[in-house]
Amino acid sequence: MNLCRLFSDFNCPFCYGMHEHLHGLGLMRQVSWHGVQHARHLRVPMAVWSGHLAVELKQEVEVVRRLAPEVPITTPRGKPNSGPALAAAARALTLDPTRAQAYIRSLYRLLWVEGQDISDEHVLQREADRHGFVSAQIVGATAIEIASVLSAWETLWVETEHQGVPLLERSDHALLAGLMPADTIRQFLAEA
Repeated sequence: MNLCRLFSDFNCPFCYGMHEHLHGLGLMRQVSWHGVQHARHLRVPMAVWSGHLAVELKQEVEVVRRLAPEVPITTPRGKPNSGPALAAAARALTLDPTRAQAYIRSLYRLLWVEGQDISDEHVLQREADRHGFVSAQIVGATAIEIASVLSAWETLWVETEHQGVPLLERSDHALLAGLMPADTIRQFLAEA
């Protein structure tokens, strides 16, 4: 039973931390994952960041380490455009929601643990194959069906009137924004 929506973007380290918290707490079955693109301007393929962008990225990763020390995380070379990964995740969810949850988790980890470019279709295809999907059905999914799923997720996110990620929204429309401690997440979901 999904009691909450999780609005999340693969290229956000705080979203990755929240996703790992939810898995670690065994709470993902209470959550409906909704991928949203909060930084559409990022490049495909992923650009290597330097200067102030690299410093900012390193600082974000350090904050995640402080807030969620049990979550493995490394600083990638940059942040990829998450559009291709979000479309692949949406397609996976329409085909097999159970396997899709593992696929989604692995996409976060590919970026935030292994530093891979999840805007790269070859990376997405390889991971889809690894999770038992026919990669041609998952990657490059531009069908109207997938566009409508992504659009619906975006609309729900905009309707919260909070444009940040990660964002948990309970069925009573209460919101929990940002990467929070595990106990806070547990309490928020318990009140649903």
